[in-house]
Amino acid sequence: MKNILVAIESFNGEFKKSGLQAVSYGKEVALSTGASCIVIVNGETSKAGSLGIYGADRVLQFNKPISPADTQALTNQLAELASINSVGMIVMPYNSTARGITGRLSIKMKSGCVTGVQKLPTNIESESVVVSRSVFAGKATAAIKVSGPCIVLSLSPNASQLKTSGNEVAVETIEVKGGETVKVVESKIVTGRTPLPEAELVVSGGRGMKDPSNWGIIEDLAEALGATTACSRPVADSHWRPHYEHVGQTGIAIKPNLYIAIGISGAIQHLAGVNNSKVIVVINKDPEAPFFKAADYGVCGDLFEIVPRLTEAVKKFKHSNT
Repeated sequence: MKNILVAIESFNGEFKKSGLQAVSYGKEVALSTGASCIVIVNGETSKAGSLGIYGADRVLQFNKPISPADTQALTNQLAELASINSVGMIVMPYNSTARGITGRLSIKMKSGCVTGVQKLPTNIESESVVVSRSVFAGKATAAIKVSGPCIVLSLSPNASQLKTSGNEVAVETIEVKGGETVKVVESKIVTGRTPLPEAELVVSGGRGMKDPSNWGIIEDLAEALGATTACSRPVADSHWRPHYEHVGQTGIAIKPNLYIAIGISGAIQHLAGVNNSKVIVVINKDPEAPFFKAADYGVCGDLFEIVPRLTEAVKKFKHSNT
């Protein structure tokens, strides 16, 4: 196969875990074919060279950031880089930027694309690469054949493990050609928390919390665990919590190591976004709650009694082990 091009962004000078995982994924594919893993960085950062530690053979960086909202300009730049560098596969994290450009890139490169890829490709040396992704609201996995001179893949969270066996590399500056086609008037970015798609520990609440004033129970447990908070759709729709915390089929799909669902019944739409969690713990006073069927561990009881006691137990455990 030709070279692998990994496209990632920097945020406030740093790289998200999903971006680093994409680099490691690209390197593993490159190793299986004897190709090179080339990484292009969009955004201002002084740490681009460190991507070599995660597997990049070459690191390129645009001389000025391209707005993720400017999908036409970003697509054109990536397509040109792919053509110049003999690239046979473009890899990126499955985020809002990828959602805006994977289709455009696929058409531009006259190749197939697959979003939300979960594992490394197989059949890599043939004309049709096989990749897998979740389908039917997470109830099944589809093996998809994709072909073309430069296929486009976006990776679901944790599709690849981080590997740090490389060394820092020199950074090559790439001049952005052409002007802006989209002007961004305002951008609101959530800060101060691990983004839900990257969170390894998540504590989530539902309508069983009864009132938004009770949400401190969720936040206290999340703080004790070092977890990110989330919520069900009814909670977000009721404006108890911001919509960026909504997980489920119509919200954010997550894949944490631990998902604690508190006061959530477990409707199919919610399960679709969280059933790839490694461990699911359910706390609900309704013994007939559907979520118990999907749980690895279930606690049937009053969350207002159980959760504070769990929080205290976590604090005592951490205190005794520090």
